[in-house]
Amino acid sequence: MPGNTTADYIASGFEKIDADLKFLMECLREVLEEMGETEAAQHLPWGDQPMEYDVQRPPQRIEQAFSIAFQLLNMVEENASTQTRRFREIEHGLTDEPGCWGEELSKLSEAGFTGEEIAAILPEIRVEPVLTAHPTEAKRASVLEQHRAVYGLLSALESETLTPSQREATRDEIKVVLERLWRSGEILLEKPDVASERRGVAFYLREVFPLALAQLDERLRRSWSQAGFDDALLEQPQAWPRLRFGSWVGGDRDGHPLVDAEVTQGTLRDMRLNALLVIHRHLGALAERLPLSSNFQRTPQILDEALALLSAETSEAAKEIALRYSDEPWRQYVLLLQSKLPIKTGLAGNLDISLSDSKYRMPGELDEDLALLSTSLLEVGAGRLAFNAVWPVRRALDVFGFHLAALDIRQNSAFHDKAISQILAATGHPRPDYENWTEEERLAYLNEELLSPRPFLYTDAGIGPEADAILACYGALRRHIRNHGREGVGSLIVSMTRQLSDLLVVFVLAREAGLMRWTPEGLACTLPVVPLFETLDDLERSPELIRKFLSHPVTSRSLAYQQKDRTKVLSLPHRQPIQQVMIGYSDSNKDCGTVASQWVLHKAQLAISQAAGPTRIRFFHGRGGTISRGAGPTHRFLGALPHGSIQGDLRVTEQGETIAQKYSNLITATYNLELLMAGVTGFSVREKKAPAAHGDTAEIWEVLASASQSAYRQLIDHPRFMTFYSQATPIDALEISSIGSRPARRTGRRTLADLRAIPWVFSWNQSRYYLPGWFGVGAGLEHLAEHRPEDFQKLCANLRSSPFAYYVFTNVETNLASSDEEIMARYAGLVSESECREEILGTILSEFRRTKNLMAELFGGSLEKRRPRMLKTLGLRAKALHALHEQQIATLSRWRAAREADSQEAERLLPSVLLSINAIASGLRTTG
Repeated sequence: MPGNTTADYIASGFEKIDADLKFLMECLREVLEEMGETEAAQHLPWGDQPMEYDVQRPPQRIEQAFSIAFQLLNMVEENASTQTRRFREIEHGLTDEPGCWGEELSKLSEAGFTGEEIAAILPEIRVEPVLTAHPTEAKRASVLEQHRAVYGLLSALESETLTPSQREATRDEIKVVLERLWRSGEILLEKPDVASERRGVAFYLREVFPLALAQLDERLRRSWSQAGFDDALLEQPQAWPRLRFGSWVGGDRDGHPLVDAEVTQGTLRDMRLNALLVIHRHLGALAERLPLSSNFQRTPQILDEALALLSAETSEAAKEIALRYSDEPWRQYVLLLQSKLPIKTGLAGNLDISLSDSKYRMPGELDEDLALLSTSLLEVGAGRLAFNAVWPVRRALDVFGFHLAALDIRQNSAFHDKAISQILAATGHPRPDYENWTEEERLAYLNEELLSPRPFLYTDAGIGPEADAILACYGALRRHIRNHGREGVGSLIVSMTRQLSDLLVVFVLAREAGLMRWTPEGLACTLPVVPLFETLDDLERSPELIRKFLSHPVTSRSLAYQQKDRTKVLSLPHRQPIQQVMIGYSDSNKDCGTVASQWVLHKAQLAISQAAGPTRIRFFHGRGGTISRGAGPTHRFLGALPHGSIQGDLRVTEQGETIAQKYSNLITATYNLELLMAGVTGFSVREKKAPAAHGDTAEIWEVLASASQSAYRQLIDHPRFMTFYSQATPIDALEISSIGSRPARRTGRRTLADLRAIPWVFSWNQSRYYLPGWFGVGAGLEHLAEHRPEDFQKLCANLRSSPFAYYVFTNVETNLASSDEEIMARYAGLVSESECREEILGTILSEFRRTKNLMAELFGGSLEKRRPRMLKTLGLRAKALHALHEQQIATLSRWRAAREADSQEAERLLPSVLLSINAIASGLRTTG
């Protein structure tokens, strides 16, 4: 891939996409023809034959063929991006990739920061991706396995040392996987259970992230040296930024009836076992890397003494190990450490958790023994081995511990209210209708209760469904913490936090379950209680609520207790109390549209940071997989956050199909983790010196947000809107699909408010409206241009120098480019009432054209010149997607008619509808 300019790399990347796509499509076509699927083979996209066919009588299994074709295109594009980054690094070193370690450290050096200044901040950096199972992954786990196999084989073909016969053999392997993929089936015919979602998340945590961690650290080390900083500043494990992982699978019970205490307990156990497997592998590999013979170097006394102690503790294993490796004391030592891991071999040969007292209980105990191993190597002059062999194991232990990832427990505030009402009824309270109390009455009652460590009851059975569920869950957490420490348990997150009582009630429930501790000053909670602000109104109220919550004595005691507990487990670089605050991007967008949503989120973060005073805020960003739900390029997202809101500490959700897109293969996983780690580091270091951004554009954003929200609300509040939406999108099919284990609606009521944001966005994307990502933006910009023309010109002039504005509007532009006016009109044809169809579609298309025109004026340049990659990927998909949309419209129409007639034909047509949804999602690379 020759060339040194951006244009050269883009052109070369396009050539590679075309060549690789042609290669894979030839393989797929051959496979289909060999299996007798000639119709599907003849109509594949990107071939010599035309794709057109009669949508009323489509070729057999054409949706599946198109879906696989799009999946192959996605792999080709991902591989082209990877290879382009690789060639840039070969030609320009590590400093040329935006957002990665090399570029960030280079920029910091150019800005005048010394290695010592950066190294002082590095231990304060803490990044935690949190994997969720939100229902946006439309593909079966077995399908994802085949995708990984194809991608691995495609990557293998990049090697220039392969012989012609090896290339032919690899091509044959690709065809084998493609046949397996075809025969596996594309869609989930039954909803996945939590256990299968748990296995899916565990794959990434156990198989991908430990390997990515090693590469990630190596890239930081190389970038550090290339930036000219002293390598000695990174010698100790404590000097490195902290990477953590979280999970919601098996803990998120907001509107999820299948997640009970037993599921949570099983999840915590599975996570612990998988973590121990990760460390077991690392120690096995370490033993192989330390075959140092006592015949060639003196065994240090500290190692001799440690071996004697370990041999006494692990006498059974010690005898066999000593016999097999009699002159290899370092290998003996590591294998004895491995034998002390709290796992055992089960009857079927599988590893299981051991509760033996002779085993390690906490990861810190193992880390002390590994530190001794490093010291013994340094004593014999083997410093290189200490750093390159032992250090990565200590690093993996620091990241994954014995818990793998922290499991969050999320529940809705209304659920907590019902639980308290049931507890009040069980205790004979004269007013057990807690749900109907005023906020003043609630606070008076809760404050009184929190003065005492006494629980309401001495049994947690048979109180009521909500109370029993919560107390059983908290009981499982209490037992896990007692046995294994609290590292595996994340936070108690309260969805729909609206008032102070929504948070204080969790303390009372935690007291009932034994999760509170009595300190000399009073009650303190062992686990963080975290508000989740989701709606527009809740975000606007959030700063004052946080101020009240942090000033409450139980909160301040709990934060101090939790910080002290963390300090005992980890060598923390700071002692400042930390309050986590989660902000949701989805519901606010559904409430008020994209511009108003982004602005209220921005304002809320600023105001919450200021309201927190001396308490450090760890923002937890609940981002979805689409722009309408908070997604966007990582380095631009970080740069757009308000000044002072990162503070070196970030939690962020990774949802649905984005997990597979970002982390399925090692290279891509490393790259995406690097963007997070390097980005958070770079922005946090710069914030130490950079002044806060001027607020002279705040008034402009207030005007934009207000006008755009008004237009958006006028649409979705229209009396005919829900009729149009329910017929012009495939929302009815999505609601009965088997994507994810959670219901599409929170309570089952058929209202827009009750509909989850995921199917809301998913359905608009499927019909190519992408409406949540742009509607109202044109109205806002037009209002600004007409009523405040100087401010409009100011916005245009400063667009590229304002990270927040540029991030918001480039995301809007992406949604506009992905929308298709012709296809919108075709889906609108499904709306039975002509007056409704014409009025709502007219409003949508009018705003669509207005937004496109004003966005062009705002950016002052053509999309073709500014974003050729995006247009290339959209252009490649256009013709094939158009065929799929036409077929989906025809199938939806027949399926709905059959349902209306209560005909069995509806059941026969449903798989075709679901296959079309899956195929279009593959083509768009997005669901919800």
